[in-house]
Amino acid sequence: MKVLLSWLREFAPIAGDSAELADHLSDLGMAVEEMRILPSLDGVVVARVAGLRPHPEADRIQLVDVELPGTSGEGTDGALQVCCGAFNMSVGDLVPLATVGTTMPGGLEIGKRRLRGEVSEGMCCSAAELGLGTDAEGIMILPDGLELGAPLMDQIGLGGDVLYDLEVNPNRPDAMSVAGVARDLAARLGIPFEIPEPVVAETDEDISNVASVEIVDGDLCGRFGVRAIRDVAVGVSPLWMQLRLALCGMRPINSVVDVSNYVMLELGMPNHTYDLALVPGGHLGTRRSPGDETVVTLDDQERTMQRGDGVIIDRDNQPIGISGVMGGASSEISEATTAVLLELAWWDRLSITRTSQRLGLRSEASMRFERGTDWDLVPTALDRFCELLIRITPGGVSVCRGRLDGRGELPDATRVDVRPARMSHLLGQPFSESQLRSLLDPIGLHCDSATDGSLEVTIPSFRPDVATETDVAEEVARHYGYGRLGRTVPRSPEPGRLTPTQRLRRDLRRVLIGAGLSEAMPNPFLAPDALRRAGIDGAEPVRLLNPLATEESVLRPSLLPGLLTAAAYNTSHRNETVSLFEMGVVFGQPPVASSPATPSNGALPTETEQLGAIWAGGEATDAVRLWDLIAVAFGLDASLVNTSDLDGMHPVRAAQIMLEGHAIGYVGEVDPVVCERHGLVQRCAWLQLDMEPLLETAAAIADRPYQLVSTYPSSDIDLAFSVPDGVQASEIRDMLRAAGGDELRSVELFDVYRGDQMAPGTRSLAYRLRLQADDRTLTDEQVAEIRQQCIDAVEATHGAVLR
Repeated sequence: MKVLLSWLREFAPIAGDSAELADHLSDLGMAVEEMRILPSLDGVVVARVAGLRPHPEADRIQLVDVELPGTSGEGTDGALQVCCGAFNMSVGDLVPLATVGTTMPGGLEIGKRRLRGEVSEGMCCSAAELGLGTDAEGIMILPDGLELGAPLMDQIGLGGDVLYDLEVNPNRPDAMSVAGVARDLAARLGIPFEIPEPVVAETDEDISNVASVEIVDGDLCGRFGVRAIRDVAVGVSPLWMQLRLALCGMRPINSVVDVSNYVMLELGMPNHTYDLALVPGGHLGTRRSPGDETVVTLDDQERTMQRGDGVIIDRDNQPIGISGVMGGASSEISEATTAVLLELAWWDRLSITRTSQRLGLRSEASMRFERGTDWDLVPTALDRFCELLIRITPGGVSVCRGRLDGRGELPDATRVDVRPARMSHLLGQPFSESQLRSLLDPIGLHCDSATDGSLEVTIPSFRPDVATETDVAEEVARHYGYGRLGRTVPRSPEPGRLTPTQRLRRDLRRVLIGAGLSEAMPNPFLAPDALRRAGIDGAEPVRLLNPLATEESVLRPSLLPGLLTAAAYNTSHRNETVSLFEMGVVFGQPPVASSPATPSNGALPTETEQLGAIWAGGEATDAVRLWDLIAVAFGLDASLVNTSDLDGMHPVRAAQIMLEGHAIGYVGEVDPVVCERHGLVQRCAWLQLDMEPLLETAAAIADRPYQLVSTYPSSDIDLAFSVPDGVQASEIRDMLRAAGGDELRSVELFDVYRGDQMAPGTRSLAYRLRLQADDRTLTDEQVAEIRQQCIDAVEATHGAVLR
């Protein structure tokens, strides 16, 4: 938000050093990111174009004869001759001329030079060259009536003015206007503040005979104000208005549009103008769209409305604009416009936010509507527009008598009980009732005494962000000064500690690091093609409306693409056995809307925290071994179920992890085709887990007792079974665990064999069993007995044969 000091002074008698004022603004929460004192532009004067001639040796340069009192040069009739590359001037125009010896804001020193054989005795300047705007396409044309030869900045009244560039946080809608900034600064300086009441001369024609207003959905639009203006002559706005707009970041267009933007910047009230002749019957209405309607907006783009979007409608119920976002081309102001309908409304903030974000149309107007505008200021802003248009239009305009003021659902007045003792406790500084009044009343928070010694604070309509006693405390702190509050260390009744979920998440990270994995943090933004390359062909991903780059335009629905890319990068740098993990959020499509008032296009995408782990050069058994390590660490009793339809996974070397009957993730190997697309020539093991069910189950059994570590020796035995292909390796493992009893401490699958020595439709699964007792050394007979129990159990239940 950019503001000029001279503009602020139109609302309050602000005086003092510009740097000290910048400190006040920053201390009030509007951090001054840049303060620019407008240059005096010594040597830049007002000159008149006396003649225009083509350059004899250059088609893109013309010779301009400029007239200055008491100065003679090498131009026609003794005028100064300037070589100029702009062609927007006419004879008789007043232009800024940088005379010989002038140093421009960019450091260029103007001298007497020759261009293609012709002398140039100065430089005709554009607004950009003078630091007075961004327009560099043509020479700045000055208004008539300026004194010829006088210093430019003195004539336009900007010499020594100060331009502040403020950082305005989203919770400060009042600071999105010159008046709002002036109100805050005046309160800090203890000087009066006032928004002048506009004075508008009206005709006898009543507006009710010209226009009408209809609010169909009151929850969308709380107030809809309209004024009608005739005898409009669309032209060029005066220089002072153009410069103020340009310095504050708005491009001057024409007199009507410039007044509209000026009122928005000055009062924080976006408005829109319609060509009255193009609005049937002068009727304006607003409603929510049922969907599938189209509007051609001012940028000549056809926009398709979705259910719940707000639209402006005409007498025939046809959309002619998008509420609070952008007007329609069908009623656009043009040079032929002679009558204007001025609309200024108060919109539901969430509705505007949803529509603006979905369409990718975020303007200065929609940004203010999203933060919240002042519904009580609608009449003043309407009249201010009319006052300014009358002032800048030669011969004035005719404003119809009265205003149309449609009403929908407006918010109730907010009143907050404020206790001085509570304020003192929150801010660490004693505050009396009179001190609170002196800080709150000047910024519009009206205070009334209550019977219990507290204050009843009425929140003004321009502060929708203030709703609680804590919010009021923030306002007190801002205007008292955070630097004056001092520093205190708050006391807590109990020391801080991690929640059980936080502890478990850290324990899980330690387990993974202990297993030799390194933590990675890939980008959550992906290119759409990255999902196809990773073999993810599921639901449509969440797409960004305003991506920073085209190759990062969707939110990741899985951790696999990012970790695959990281593994491929390491492999390309000869780290071919890298193992990485990430705990991060993945995103899904928003839930389907339940009503028109809550359309899905404005809902937030779903977020799910997942764990992903990749091991370049690893096999499915490595992923299973990592899962077993996690399961043992957290005491989880889960099973594996083979599956062949997991996105990005090997069709026969992957399995779902089932915990309490629900799938919480999967293990296995990445599809070789996916690996090849990423330049990975080796296999890649993969583990993916949903964090929420994992941590919830682990937290429920977190208090399980520790198990003693046996001091007696262990014995390892290997068993290889010939089993049908339809039998899962995890089923054999589970049976071995059940049959082995308490002495069986671990079961590990270490070999899978298919070949000529196996019967068709079978494979060999080899397991290593570790046996150990807590209270004795197992004898050979005991080991043999347990071994036989395991063999019998597997052969009896799974059609397996010991090899």
